Amino acid sequence: MKNSEVLTNLDDMNAIKKYMVILPLSAITLFVALPKEANAQIAIAEVIKAAITKVIKAIDLQIQRLQNQTIWLQNAQKTLENTLSKTKLGEISDWTQQQKDLFSKYYQELQEIKSVIAMYERIKEMTEKQAAVVNSYHHAWALLQQDKHFSPDELNYMAKVYKGILEESVKNVDELLLVVSSFKTQMTDEKRLELINASANRIDTNYSDLRQFNAQNALLSLQRAKDENEVITLKKYYGIQ
Repeated sequence: MKNSEVLTNLDDMNAIKKYMVILPLSAITLFVALPKEANAQIAIAEVIKAAITKVIKAIDLQIQRLQNQTIWLQNAQKTLENTLSKTKLGEISDWTQQQKDLFSKYYQELQEIKSVIAMYERIKEMTEKQAAVVNSYHHAWALLQQDKHFSPDELNYMAKVYKGILEESVKNVDELLLVVSSFKTQMTDEKRLELINASANRIDTNYSDLRQFNAQNALLSLQRAKDENEVITLKKYYGIQ
């Protein structure tokens, strides 16, 4: 079995091909390289997991602060509205421009904070999806290593693809950290949204590619089953309905 046969219709899967370079391997290299690739994958996955945890904690803390600020502004706005309603300041000629500006400022700040909270929540969704990439990899790789339908050559191939996907994930986490830190720097909302959308697209692609690769490998194992009972067992093993 050649490396390129690990995936069905691999020639049509350019998205997966970008994650690895197929190298000629001797029989000895195959058995030696596999543990090294596996160890590299685990190390990268742990780094990503730690970084993701850091991002989520930073986001949670900032959202809490912003929510507290939002509550304060909402209460201030409500107080002003109640005062306006009771005294009918809008009908009094001596209601100064300064008071009008104050009310307007509260409203504007409230809208800005709500917008920032929405951005943070969007980033948190992206971060959780990135965490799903790592969890999906851990689950799939553990299953594949125990599957007797794959040779060391094929597992070595898979390890290289997973390593490429995880290395791309490192870049995704770096982008998330950049977006989070952008709230502390002078950056327009337009530029910040551009960063968020670009990062979200890459994470979606990464997650989709990983799921596709997992599904292809599980399908190949099913195709190698000897009988119907083994097919049923493999479906349960890989969680296929």
